[in-house]
Amino acid sequence: MSHQAVSASGTDSRTPEDPIITIRNASVRFEMDKGSSTVLNDVNLDIYRGETLGVVGESGSGKSMFADALLDAVVDPGILTGEIRYHPEHGDPVDVLGLKPWELRELRWETISMVFQGAMSAFNPTMSIGEHFEETLEAHGWDRGEGMERARQLFTDLHLDPERMLRSFPHELSGGQKQRALIALSLILEPEVLVMDEPTAALDLLMQRSILNLLYDIKDKYDLTLVFISHDLPIISGFADRLAVMYAFEFAEIGRANDVLGNASHPYTRALLKSTPNLETPLSEMRPIEGESPDPVNHPDGCSYHPRCPLADERCAQDDPAFRPVEEGHEVRCHYWDEAADAVPLDFGGDEQ
Repeated sequence: MSHQAVSASGTDSRTPEDPIITIRNASVRFEMDKGSSTVLNDVNLDIYRGETLGVVGESGSGKSMFADALLDAVVDPGILTGEIRYHPEHGDPVDVLGLKPWELRELRWETISMVFQGAMSAFNPTMSIGEHFEETLEAHGWDRGEGMERARQLFTDLHLDPERMLRSFPHELSGGQKQRALIALSLILEPEVLVMDEPTAALDLLMQRSILNLLYDIKDKYDLTLVFISHDLPIISGFADRLAVMYAFEFAEIGRANDVLGNASHPYTRALLKSTPNLETPLSEMRPIEGESPDPVNHPDGCSYHPRCPLADERCAQDDPAFRPVEEGHEVRCHYWDEAADAVPLDFGGDEQ
């Protein structure tokens, strides 16, 4: 069951007219000796204010590159093109890709913050956790006293002892404590958007669930928009308001989480559901996705999924499909989306979908 973003009046606060970030024709390529490598391919998406957007797909599908693009943080020699705009509640939209270096540095912490993969190596081992917070506050010109009080409150909200955490060094903390400390640090400058790239991948299932529950409470209290990136569909599906399924460096299906899970309409989404361990699908029904993801240098013509798709025909091999509406707020990039349920049947506890 997904948690809906709800305004103070009790109504759903997410509308297409209230995006906080808009992405248009965003692409990332790397020029290599063997050719141009495209690792984000002409992506378009609106992220709504106050929602939790889950971005899911196989490893190597482009999820982390999408996260980097949101902050204009693609490393050299990567080339990011297209348009990414941040929409404040008041004032004109901000062209993220047109910001000066100091403006971008401010945006990355104070407006859109990110929790990267690998909390185990995110902290400087020679500095206490408190020194990490102090350094961040001072670097951005924030009041140190007020900032450290916020840090203490964040640790309390994350069910950690503030004073013990602030005086501890990274090696003295467990993996779950480090991950929560990293979340607290990412929120210290009061951002509106928190991007989380596989934040629980290295943790056991119990700790993953615990941190997701804490994030839900934090999101509510601090009025955050969350972009949660994961390869783990069962973990993300119960947490996200919407799901955006990535395949081969582009989105294949986007919609409300309940709609995508209950009426998955892209053959890849259905294959992903069928291949992912969960408590509802019988083991006898689980199947790995046959074949391999496309090479970013030698991307196939037509639909990127056609070499692995049971529905593929000559049209799929030649014509790249546009997004088509399945229902309101749910769209899919497939010529034959209405035949996907028959081609890739799902059995959740005996109910075909």
